[in-house]
Amino acid sequence: MDDPVPERMRTAATVLLGALGEPARAAAGHRFDDEGRRWLEYRPRPRPGVCLADLDTAGRKAAHRLLATALSPGAYAQAMAVVALEEVLDRAEGWRRGRHSGDYWVAVFGDPAADDRWAWRFEGHHLSVSMTVVDDEVSPAPVFLGANPATVTHAGRPVSRPLGVEEDLARELLAAIGPAGRAAAVIADDAPEDIVSATRASVPAPLTPLGVSRGRLGVTGRALLDQLVALYLDRLPAELAAREADRVAGGETHFAWAGPVRPGGRHYYRIQGEDLLIEYDNTADDGNHAHTVLRRPAGDFGADVLAAHHAQSH
Repeated sequence: MDDPVPERMRTAATVLLGALGEPARAAAGHRFDDEGRRWLEYRPRPRPGVCLADLDTAGRKAAHRLLATALSPGAYAQAMAVVALEEVLDRAEGWRRGRHSGDYWVAVFGDPAADDRWAWRFEGHHLSVSMTVVDDEVSPAPVFLGANPATVTHAGRPVSRPLGVEEDLARELLAAIGPAGRAAAVIADDAPEDIVSATRASVPAPLTPLGVSRGRLGVTGRALLDQLVALYLDRLPAELAAREADRVAGGETHFAWAGPVRPGGRHYYRIQGEDLLIEYDNTADDGNHAHTVLRRPAGDFGADVLAAHHAQSH
């Protein structure tokens, strides 16, 4: 039987720190209460941690193995496609900005080998995965995946489309809910410039307008909305995805869309439920630059498990 997710994370993080020499270990390791722990930055900016480009092969592999403890096999493949797109984007920009697939950073907060509270993050352009572990319970959010370009084509056919299912399934939902459902779901003719939650450490919930509620949809619409929620939850390992699905089950879920309904235009959608926020936008670069995020407004960066820990301690 596989080790539980928290133990796999603890082992992988401990191996990573052990594989690093100084000063890489000092750059990667931080106190748990460091203000950089509650951090989400998917733009190419300086960030806390150690850069994978500065590590040897053993260090880079240890960082990727830590990332893999937080993602399902499919989501890990998406993440690796996002990383590879840095080289594609650099070529498209004429090599001017020096983007590279090693420009990803890993940070560990606390001591995974000894502490009952610790956290880690793997992050770079269009990829940010934050995990918090308290009393051997994982709080798995935020998880951000983006893609620029969202679609690379050759001879009119896509050769790379890492977040294609996230768009296609939402469009299936729009088509299935009918005119009345679409009238309630479409909250604006124009999509916002980015996901509304952006890089903020906390998100006010809920975002308004809510859009159409799951209860107003027919059987097919409800099934497709459930599939879309599951698509994002299934970015997590199976054990965590099942737990998160149980947590949001039974609560009312809302789906909102902004922008034209027909393919080809800049578009955006979000799904909100009980401590759940999913956002998707494809608005920059004439609708060929996608952002997606899975967040828990009341539980991001371990807020939920830390509150339970403090309540138990006191």
